[in-house]
Amino acid sequence: MSKASAVVELLAADLNREGEIFCPNPKAGMALWNSHPKVYLDVASTGEAKCPYCGTVYRLKAGEQVHAAH
Repeated sequence: MSKASAVVELLAADLNREGEIFCPNPKAGMALWNSHPKVYLDVASTGEAKCPYCGTVYRLKAGEQVHAAH
């Protein structure tokens, strides 16, 4: 039985310097030890990214802006 994919809203401060977040992620209520391999997802480019393993969508909250790393 498949569970519905979660949508996790993020602040710009939640992203790393490259504009990414990793999944599985505690913000999605996931235990890191019993989930899929860690992947980094580029959220900064389009404002959201979907994990290819579990389908969790990580999305910037409305009004959040990501500033490019130098």
